[in-house]
Amino acid sequence: MSLTNDNQRPAYRLLAELEAAYEQLVETSEQLYACWQNNRGQLWTLNQQPATDSWLRDALFDYWYQDGQDGRVTSSHVGLVAARPAVMEAVETVNQAKADFARLIATIRQDAPKLIAEIKTVIPFRHPGLHDHLSGSGMARLHIKQCWRAIPTAPARVHRAQLAWYVSGRSIKRLSVADAESMLMALDSEAHHIRRQLKILAGLQNTELLAQVQTQAPVMRANLFFHEPLPDGKTRQAKNVSLPLFVPSDDGQLPEHNHPDTKPPGKRQRAMRSDQRLEDQPLLPSIRVYRYR
Repeated sequence: MSLTNDNQRPAYRLLAELEAAYEQLVETSEQLYACWQNNRGQLWTLNQQPATDSWLRDALFDYWYQDGQDGRVTSSHVGLVAARPAVMEAVETVNQAKADFARLIATIRQDAPKLIAEIKTVIPFRHPGLHDHLSGSGMARLHIKQCWRAIPTAPARVHRAQLAWYVSGRSIKRLSVADAESMLMALDSEAHHIRRQLKILAGLQNTELLAQVQTQAPVMRANLFFHEPLPDGKTRQAKNVSLPLFVPSDDGQLPEHNHPDTKPPGKRQRAMRSDQRLEDQPLLPSIRVYRYR
């Protein structure tokens, strides 16, 4: 299998490069875990008290789909790790390997998109011992996003960490009328509900901006309060933490932190913003498009 564009790398070479990138990811993850064992600090995790070495290792090596896991969903390992300087350096090395893996995946999506499905199963088969272990554990496919998502780190010493579920997240993308029309036309343009939405769209001015909204899954967010201001003068920072948050700690002690509920609340806890700029009901429900007020 080769690509038609002579300026692009052949698919077999991309696959070999990705295998090497994955091996680098595993190797640096092993080095991080070993470094933490030699430079121990306190651990805290949301779902297991007390936190154990095995919890941290499982979180660091969670690169595979579990049996029955929705392909659109990434697993979560909420926790805090008190990281001595050597451990923070090891985390940076892992995150660099993750970034390299992500860049290669982006190249493959552009140059050889048909390889993506093959990637999820080919890597374990190239490592027979790994494949046998994964199959017995109910894991046999690579979860690409869980490979490249970065391990969160605090940029400076933290005085206090306040963790809370964030359940009102939305991704908002601005669209032109022409963009929305193209998206509707890509659906079944003969369907009655699509024709009705195209008619609504035709009544708008071409210069009007619209908003496509995607509701995001609940996520744990850590609000970090620093001992000293950062170089930009900020004294606090918020981070989403689906993986353990590594916090710099010379003495291996965790900062003061709270203990949130293990499950997100069932409904929105905060009041709707009084200055919300989007209309309450979607203009084009088939593509989740709203008008601005």
